[in-house]
Amino acid sequence: MTKKTGLSKTADSNKLAIFEDTEIRRVLFDEEWFYSIEDVVKALTDSKDPKQYIKKLRQRNEALKEGWVQIVHPLPILTTGGRQAVNCANNEGLLRIIQEIPSKKAEPFKRWLARLGAERIEEIEQPAKAIERAKGYYLQKGYTQEWVQTRIAGIDTRVSLTDSLKERGIKPGYEYAVLTNEMYKSWSGYTAKEYKEHKGLSSKESLRDNMTPMELATTLFSETAAKELIDKSDAQGFVETQNQIHIAGQITKEAVEKIEKETGKKVVTHKNMKELNSATKQKEIVQSTVQKKLKK
Repeated sequence: MTKKTGLSKTADSNKLAIFEDTEIRRVLFDEEWFYSIEDVVKALTDSKDPKQYIKKLRQRNEALKEGWVQIVHPLPILTTGGRQAVNCANNEGLLRIIQEIPSKKAEPFKRWLARLGAERIEEIEQPAKAIERAKGYYLQKGYTQEWVQTRIAGIDTRVSLTDSLKERGIKPGYEYAVLTNEMYKSWSGYTAKEYKEHKGLSSKESLRDNMTPMELATTLFSETAAKELIDKSDAQGFVETQNQIHIAGQITKEAVEKIEKETGKKVVTHKNMKELNSATKQKEIVQSTVQKKLKK
């Protein structure tokens, strides 16, 4: 069992795992994945109130109730209210909890956990494996190869920028969010929240996963420019860093205006990728039907 040592060793980035089309929030802590217990219970029981289900689960099992503090670890995960502590457990802890859940999905879930554990070991030894899996997940969801390539490049750029921000003394959480809003606002006119609203997304949905390839490329350019300016100016602290990010955003805005003038199309669109992926699938179905008829 991993010893509960606080939040300082928790990875800054959170990733979603997918179990039978259900999203399970998780966070890397001491080189081990910890999963949201609430999400797991929801996936296994289809409960409309997972928190209440967990409460009753503990009440009817004295052994589980007594060992709860050893199994459960409150770890920071991004939620609708920002980064908050969410009750999580590692593979061993989850297996203990789901033993008490009468669900047909329990056995498949155990196998799923075992596979994810093996994948994590592979990713540590071969980081390229993680990238390839991410590509596969996006393709399964209906994204195009072009979009996936741009999205993966954007992830790498974002990590590079956040690494630079850490070196400048920027604190993860609130300050990161403010600087991200500065970047978006300076070139698109929207904060991250406003951008989501423009696309008709809920607060839980990923903005970047719903950007068009052009929007992703623009974001990538803006973050790359920001990192270059921050490093060149040797900006230190929040104010200096924010100024450089604003300059990068203004440069990006000028480029966006030129592109829009030449193409006659807006870079920032209200369309989200669920709509675009759905349209792509419909097009593929129609093309496939036509081809089958032609063969006949």
